[in-house]
Amino acid sequence: MTPPGFDPKWKDFPDYIIGITKEIWEDRQISTLHHYYSDDIVVRTPASVVVGNKGVIGATMATLAEFPDRTLLGEDVIWSGDENVGFLSSHRILSTATHAHDGVYGKASGKKLVYRIIADCAAKENTIYDEWLIRDQSAIVRQLGWEPLAYARDLIEREGGPDACVKPLTPQNDIPGPYQAKGNEHEAGQRYADILTRIMGAEMSAIPAEYDRGCHLELPGGITGHSHADADEFWMGLRASFPSATFKIDHVIGRDDPSMPPRAAVRWSLHGKHEGWGMFGKPTQADVYILGMSHAEFGPWGLRREYVLFDETSVWKQIVLQTG
Repeated sequence: MTPPGFDPKWKDFPDYIIGITKEIWEDRQISTLHHYYSDDIVVRTPASVVVGNKGVIGATMATLAEFPDRTLLGEDVIWSGDENVGFLSSHRILSTATHAHDGVYGKASGKKLVYRIIADCAAKENTIYDEWLIRDQSAIVRQLGWEPLAYARDLIEREGGPDACVKPLTPQNDIPGPYQAKGNEHEAGQRYADILTRIMGAEMSAIPAEYDRGCHLELPGGITGHSHADADEFWMGLRASFPSATFKIDHVIGRDDPSMPPRAAVRWSLHGKHEGWGMFGKPTQADVYILGMSHAEFGPWGLRREYVLFDETSVWKQIVLQTG
């Protein structure tokens, strides 16, 4: 049913999230951001912190100018909350787009892209008022022929050099928003949060214990994996790069919905020194903050599908800004 305070044209909260996304991007009703997004919304991406719906409108138009045929296909909305604490939707999107015009990704290449996004949006009374968003930047730049490190270096130069460039999200420049809830207590969310906590605590045996042997993985960089070895390689490569970094779980949702398996959405972070060999190469001692989001689906033999996003280009940007 339509949540209290929301336009009755939406049949429920996920319908609102998927519907306004299509209206804004594909139906070109960009001006609706004036009322769908609050005036002082804080939108955090790994690449930057933007305040206010005017910045969101500008960024939306710049993206559509560069990728005019972009689609945003809603794969899932995992949500929690109510009209009192506010609703939080973790919306997983598969996007397709053609790089038709020059823009932030360089000269138009004509290449066709496929990549994922997860957006955590806090909403009340038909308005989104707080947001965390991760786009799979390394999948985009790899499909355009760049390596993420080279793209990060080039971006710093195009933005005016190390002093003038847009700074990636860190705890120092993050802006606390009005949404303060932590999700819900549903078993699926707690189970997935526990699995991630164990893995980040170097208990890699949690993978064969908790993941279905036939699991399907969608990982940063547009990488698809299967089974325990691929899960181990990914999580080991991340944790090994930042072996003493602090892992923190910021938001946890679990849900059971009709026609769906039990599933979870977790927003997490990793903050500390790049002091180990792993997916980010030779240790640089740079202080790095990683915002991560993950969705998981459970089946009779454990975790059967996992979707993980963080922005490799923003990790490299932090490393380059500190090491030259």
